[in-house]
Amino acid sequence: MADEQKQLFRQVEPLFESGDISALGEVLRDQRASDIAEVVELLDNEQRRLVFDVLEKPTSAEVLGKVDEATRAELFKLLQEEEIKTLVSELDHDDAADLLAEMPEEVSEKVLKSLSSADSLEIRKLMSYSEDSAGGIMDPVLISVPEEATVAEAVGKIRAAEIDEDFFSVYVVDKYGRFLGDVRVRLLLTAPENTKISELVDPHTIYVVAEDDQERVRNVFSKNELIAVPVLDNEHRLIGRITADRVIKVAEEEAVEDMYAMAGTDPDELDRFSAFHAARIRLTWLIPCLVGTGVTALLLSFFRGKFSFSEDMLLIYTTAFAFVPMIMAISGNAGLQTSTIVVSGLATGHLAALRFSQVFTREVRIALVVALSCALIGGVACWVLIDSGELGAMVKPAQLIFAVGIAMFAAIMVATTLGLVLPFLFRRIGIDPAVSSGPLVTTANDSISVAIYMALTLMLAA
Repeated sequence: MADEQKQLFRQVEPLFESGDISALGEVLRDQRASDIAEVVELLDNEQRRLVFDVLEKPTSAEVLGKVDEATRAELFKLLQEEEIKTLVSELDHDDAADLLAEMPEEVSEKVLKSLSSADSLEIRKLMSYSEDSAGGIMDPVLISVPEEATVAEAVGKIRAAEIDEDFFSVYVVDKYGRFLGDVRVRLLLTAPENTKISELVDPHTIYVVAEDDQERVRNVFSKNELIAVPVLDNEHRLIGRITADRVIKVAEEEAVEDMYAMAGTDPDELDRFSAFHAARIRLTWLIPCLVGTGVTALLLSFFRGKFSFSEDMLLIYTTAFAFVPMIMAISGNAGLQTSTIVVSGLATGHLAALRFSQVFTREVRIALVVALSCALIGGVACWVLIDSGELGAMVKPAQLIFAVGIAMFAAIMVATTLGLVLPFLFRRIGIDPAVSSGPLVTTANDSISVAIYMALTLMLAA
């Protein structure tokens, strides 16, 4: 929390204790909605109720849209149905659509029916798009002019528009509503009034399609340093625009989703305060990991049986077992490093990350250097640890040292390959590539590396 929010919280906290509602209203009246939202997230439901009682409706609507999803879910339960209808009516269509999408269907339907038919229709259109698509994050409010209009007519349309938004360009369409390009506002202000818009339009204006994923939209903004981009439907008709402030929010959401996926959980756990809800989501990932570690245990038990035909071999198994955590940790982290690099490249749309052959060549070369280095270090560590031990007196330790080194090399190469291939594979079949860096894949790497290590040890020591 920033200093401004901390100061605001310190101001309102004693007012709740004293019950001075009028003073609370005075303090909050001149505050930014974003600052109030951060404070509301820290309050209990009784205090939140008081805040919404003293705020003006437009400010209350903004605060409702800016709090985190978990707090908003609590507010939906706290606020009366009529209050929610009033607050939604105060919001822009795109913000209202986002809010209604989080409500229970029966509640959102009642709210939509309470709005005017024009507003309800526009919001329903926005809600029909996937929430992660360009259509789902676009603002339908824009200014467009026909190509045959003059500069004077375009400026007149801007002046007549009752829109509380910043515009940097005017979009140009043909008589069928198909997008032709845009004209920067500065050109409208400097060109003669009788100039035709068709003479000023930029036909190379960058645009996105409503079905485009929001991650692609973010990359379009990043690569082209845009402030706003028009959104078109499949028939090339202009239906909305996306502004940079919305893309910043999208970038934050995507980053959080990837972090949660890599940690083996889900952003959905933040939608509610329930500990059982969060635990259920985490267990969905952890239980398969528990099964995976069970598979690793079964592999170790299987190999113990293979080593049990003599005391010398059992001693080799016992000593080899001590190096299992080293093999698992090094190979797992090597795979995680590779998958993180690839997932990051895919998420940002970096050109190199979109060419599998180029990424494969680069990562395999890196993996060879890493694997050879770790194999050498692992072998030396094995030699130092067993040189003066009981095993060194009974059998030649060279086999075990060689097994550790070769297994380390092989396990790192396999883990790196998985870390490289799986993000591309998941992306191809429509799964978030960040999942490939999660605990499920890490557990699979552990089992594979243990199998390689024990099989090599058995072959070399036999």
